[in-house]
Amino acid sequence: MKRKVVKELKKGGMLLAGTGTALAFGWSFFEMMLHCKRKRVTDHKKAFSGNRVFQISHIKDNHPKVHYKEAYEKGKKWCQNQMMQDRYIYSEDGLRLHGYFLKTLHAKRVVILCHGYRGNSFSDFAHVARFLYENECDLLFIDQRCCGQSEGEYITFGAKEKKDVRDWVYYLAKQSELPIYLFGESLGAASVLMASEYRLPKQVHGIIADCGFCSMKKQMKDMASKWFHINRIDLLLLQLMHYGKLVADFQVEEADTLLPLQRNMIPVLLFHGENDTFVYPENSRINYKRCNSEKELVMIPNAKHMCAGYEEPELYREKITAFFKKCDYLP
Repeated sequence: MKRKVVKELKKGGMLLAGTGTALAFGWSFFEMMLHCKRKRVTDHKKAFSGNRVFQISHIKDNHPKVHYKEAYEKGKKWCQNQMMQDRYIYSEDGLRLHGYFLKTLHAKRVVILCHGYRGNSFSDFAHVARFLYENECDLLFIDQRCCGQSEGEYITFGAKEKKDVRDWVYYLAKQSELPIYLFGESLGAASVLMASEYRLPKQVHGIIADCGFCSMKKQMKDMASKWFHINRIDLLLLQLMHYGKLVADFQVEEADTLLPLQRNMIPVLLFHGENDTFVYPENSRINYKRCNSEKELVMIPNAKHMCAGYEEPELYREKITAFFKKCDYLP
């Protein structure tokens, strides 16, 4: 009898220990992937020159700096050398959000540039910012929440970022009557696609989304299974949903492009690199199928994450130019 009791106690202890380990890992994963811990940057000429918050091999291997260093550094330096105007708005949940505005001569449109995960717009749009500026685009480089000079503590994979994009759109619509385009990379691409669920001003003529994911759930599954080799993540997802609601005040289900794209009436141009192992190419194929508006998907062979514009610069720019030409004069 005594041995049986001891055996059951050991079994219970192992169960509790296992549960405790799972809970601890869930919290650590949440903190690592969603919690921003960085010093705020106040000088755009010094901005965005440091390393990422952490360097997982998949992040490092996919970064444009690794594969196209000269073009990447040249484009980023060009951004840093421009005379930018600081712009500020307040988010729906009270955060002070920051952006850099660059005005061009004889502007025909305004483009909101929305950077990726733990990134910044000078780096993420280094390959295309100058091209846009020299092709009659005013540019608004936004700092996503908890990045750059924007306030915030948690990344929400689009759940709150999409509302921030919406608020920037309405801010610009009050400043100018020019056509507005939303241009996102990675998390920024997902955010601009998700923002299409809102009733945006008629001035929004198009959305450009480069290597965006289709949902936070899918992206977390991909990251857990393909980065950390964790194949059964149901408990982990439940923990992320719990911590997201309890700590970061958002619902994981809100970070999804499904309903926005089904309802969207704004033309969409999608890019994705076929060799992307950060946000897998199937995400853009899913977003393309979901989208009910006029749409085009451009897949770039051999390109990794956020590298489509480096791998095939002429094609990339031709597609953007044609998209502007088609959408600029839409009613």
